[in-house]
Amino acid sequence: MSAPPFETDLVVVGAGPAGVAAAVMAASLGLRTVVVEPGLVGGKLHAVKALENVSGGWSTGPQLAEALASDLLRLQQTNRCSVVQARAVAVNGHDDRAEVALTDGRILTAQAIVVATGVAALTPSDAGWVSAPPEAPAPLLWRTNPKDLSAPAYVLGGDRPLGTWLRAHSETSVKLHILYPPADDYKVAEIAGNPGVHLMPVSHAALSQPDFGGGWSIDVKDRRGERKTYVAAAVLNNLGNKPTALEGLTMGADGYCPPELQHQRVRIAGDLRSSRYQRIATAQGSGAEAVLAYYYATALQQA
Repeated sequence: MSAPPFETDLVVVGAGPAGVAAAVMAASLGLRTVVVEPGLVGGKLHAVKALENVSGGWSTGPQLAEALASDLLRLQQTNRCSVVQARAVAVNGHDDRAEVALTDGRILTAQAIVVATGVAALTPSDAGWVSAPPEAPAPLLWRTNPKDLSAPAYVLGGDRPLGTWLRAHSETSVKLHILYPPADDYKVAEIAGNPGVHLMPVSHAALSQPDFGGGWSIDVKDRRGERKTYVAAAVLNNLGNKPTALEGLTMGADGYCPPELQHQRVRIAGDLRSSRYQRIATAQGSGAEAVLAYYYATALQQA
């Protein structure tokens, strides 16, 4: 009798909220699981200062990240999961197996793969509505301590970490001037009316550093085509994210990886699915659902 063409039942790529939820669900179903993660369990949670829409009583991201790490450790101690500290670069689905390629040249094989690699922060050069020097130092808003800010402070983009930052730092006296394109209209609706922000809908913003000293000059074209120039002591990056898609995944026009476009042995979970569902709670649910969907699909085929 020939050996099966795979080493384990499931490989989960990424140990954020979606990836850990997938591993926990897989263990409950008796699936042998390998989690591939190059960094800290919980990923960007370690820099999230306030949680408001996640059940379970967590008040900060690091608290939840610690709980996720404990979940993985518990699974490892009961031999229901193993963790590979490595970076995945590609996935491939075949009729009889799925494969994950790692940067060190190893190939992991499994019955199925759950890809939960999430997203990475956009830079000003990634945003078509922003012009900025390549060396422009625009720190990420969600990593910024308000004590380090000077007024006037301008923010590029209206992505959702803005609301989280405002809740975590409600005591700050520095008002944020938010420059945002039409694509962010539905996002800033969540913080409209907050006294800590001044919303500035624009079609384009160009950054430059004057020769006479520090700070920034921002030339803005608003939605009516009118142009104005502002002087900023600080410029922060809140442009949003870009999907960290692996080679072998099928991407939509926006660069994200819709689950329905992938090979049947490759499942997508978490923020990688769509820009519309980038929430911790939905990431966790999608990780568990990805495993269940494959488990039941396989069970039906074998019935």
